[in-house]
Amino acid sequence: MQIFELAQARQQAGVPFALVSVLRVQAPTSARPGDKALVSADGVIEGWIGGGCAQPAVIKAARLALADGQARTIRITPSGETVERTLDDVLEFGMSCHSGGTIELFIDPVLPPASLLVLGDSPVAHALVKLAPQVGLQVHAQPTVQSGENLPRAPWVVVATQGRGDINALRAALGLQAQSVWFVASARKAQVLKDNLKTSGENSQAVDAIIAPAGRLVGAQTPEEIALSVLFDVVAKRRNPSEGLASKVPVDLANAQEFAIENVATEVTLAASAQAPTHVQTRVQTQAQTQAPQKAPASCCASKAQAPVVAEPVKKSCCGG
Repeated sequence: MQIFELAQARQQAGVPFALVSVLRVQAPTSARPGDKALVSADGVIEGWIGGGCAQPAVIKAARLALADGQARTIRITPSGETVERTLDDVLEFGMSCHSGGTIELFIDPVLPPASLLVLGDSPVAHALVKLAPQVGLQVHAQPTVQSGENLPRAPWVVVATQGRGDINALRAALGLQAQSVWFVASARKAQVLKDNLKTSGENSQAVDAIIAPAGRLVGAQTPEEIALSVLFDVVAKRRNPSEGLASKVPVDLANAQEFAIENVATEVTLAASAQAPTHVQTRVQTQAQTQAPQKAPASCCASKAQAPVVAEPVKKSCCGG
């Protein structure tokens, strides 16, 4: 099989590899400019890029490229001892090879599309499924999660169940051992569920690593805005794995977004209860009303407009003043 046919087959199968091309050589060397090979994540070389002396350096550089997704140029040159150094943008390996030649290669990592697993059937989950492909993410949607169910593997998982099977979905996300797990919920609710997970035997370190509330605090209100704020974090984590995700925002902005998340969940609950018996509907609506902000009753002393202050004799008012 030709090298490009092999590369296409691996790419279609979603198998990561590095395409290595010889750029230039200085004799004596067995490689020629244009020679190519594929290097797998476990260090298997298929193709030709030079003899055995060059291969350890190529495998090491290919693994680095597959780990960070960055292409790189390397140079393998004769040296009295095995050394490694960076010259400008070229990674140079000094090798004590008998041939004595120099070879320069380009390492190009070919990775499968980055994937995101979305757990839940909420408006935020639907918005995530719709928006994520626009930023280059392959989306796997799982509306419901059953105990023991096999889920698609993905480096990033967002739990957007919003009151429907939260614990099951969080347990499933932890079981996938993903790089990052986000939970769309208020800080208060997230902490309660995290405590429950720890009590039930889940790994405390893994539970604490769940990112909640999910998303950058930008004052998001609608499901689409909340989904966009979550994707902001996913992209940041994808491009800068070591970057912290906390953002400094005013407290009132954080509270506004947290209330929006709870409000969306309440709307979902009310919609689901519409088909329930009358007494169930009444109970759900009563709970929603209890959680909603209460307006202060109007006072008989409240005036409709501010009038100029004029000194007058003290008179009795309707409030007993």
